[in-house]
Amino acid sequence: MHDDDPHRPDPAPTAGGSRRQVLKQLAGAAGLTLLGSLLPPGAGLVQASPSEPRRTHPMYAYVGSRTTRERNARGQGISVYQLDQTRGSLEPVQVVKDLVNPSFLALNRAGDRLYCVHGDRSEVSAFTVDKASGRLEFLNRQSCEGKNPVHLALDPTERFLVVSNHISGTLAVMQVEADGALGGVVQLVGLEGQPGPHRVEQPFAKPHFNPFDASGTFVLVPDKGLDRVFSFRFANGRLHPAAQPSVAAREGSGPRHLALHPKAPFAYAVNELDSSVTTYRFDAGSGALQPLQILPSLPASWTGNSRAAEIEVDRSGRFLYASNRGYDSVAVFAIDPASGLLSPQEFVPSGGKTPRFFTLTPNGRFLFALNEDSDSIVAFAVDERSGGLRRTGFSIATGSPVCMVFSA
Repeated sequence: MHDDDPHRPDPAPTAGGSRRQVLKQLAGAAGLTLLGSLLPPGAGLVQASPSEPRRTHPMYAYVGSRTTRERNARGQGISVYQLDQTRGSLEPVQVVKDLVNPSFLALNRAGDRLYCVHGDRSEVSAFTVDKASGRLEFLNRQSCEGKNPVHLALDPTERFLVVSNHISGTLAVMQVEADGALGGVVQLVGLEGQPGPHRVEQPFAKPHFNPFDASGTFVLVPDKGLDRVFSFRFANGRLHPAAQPSVAAREGSGPRHLALHPKAPFAYAVNELDSSVTTYRFDAGSGALQPLQILPSLPASWTGNSRAAEIEVDRSGRFLYASNRGYDSVAVFAIDPASGLLSPQEFVPSGGKTPRFFTLTPNGRFLFALNEDSDSIVAFAVDERSGGLRRTGFSIATGSPVCMVFSA
């Protein structure tokens, strides 16, 4: 507990201590016991573990949304919440309005700059972040020279921003100035290959995600249109095809997002069009991906239409999560520590409609499911031993939420 905690009992009385001090100490202890009995399961007074250093400022969550009539959206912009990691709850702080589809977001390491793509447009915006209050202030906006940017990631130097232009089939590398403002595009890379068989969804290249690996050396790009995952080496602010430039995915699978294992040489791609997850061995020296396994993200009993969306590996590297839209749920997989292969554990309803995105809190104790078409963020407690999810009872209304990131 902090030194100014109002529930902290007084120190034990000395031999000369008064009867009043003794009674006050006992009452304080009883009050803590009673408080604990009134809290819901999993909502106890959790103290920080040694791996969670004491914070000097609150933690905030930033939520991007869809806002346009063309997307049948109800979002207002970027919503800012104060995050309570001990209870898995959110408290509204700010809504930055008058933004067009501020969908995917990224924060710098210091947590004082936030970047967002504007879905269905051709721009990326930068904001300053007040770390004490969490509030955002617009910094500047620049063209990404492509249509419908859907993901963005800062390079390790934070002097460049890589953006996936979904409809243009390109990756843009943008300059980041010393003050965090965005400069122009310094490189534009087109993705090439044979389009997949889906006549509507796969007419051309459609990069959907571009994370850096742990070393910051490689950028991995799932392409929904070409049924491929591309590997680029990033050096001196430029993308260069890796020794193995890409790996083919199953025809018609539509790779969408990708998660890297935090401790072992494995990567996992969620495939949107056939609702599956592919396990790859990742060579951190060459950037090459070797397919090992593919599993459905849906239970065998589901016969309706559905599309996969988001994927994440927990910080321990023992569990993987993937979301489904249609069969509105989060799939839970166990990860074999030696082989990296997945075993399905459970399929948990997301508590709403169309979980386009979800994320684990930084301490790994909670998962927030963002249900785009029911305008809600729903909290789940994560079982540390099994990786299983259970509803905590907390949810908050948010128009068309599609991305959430947490402050440093």
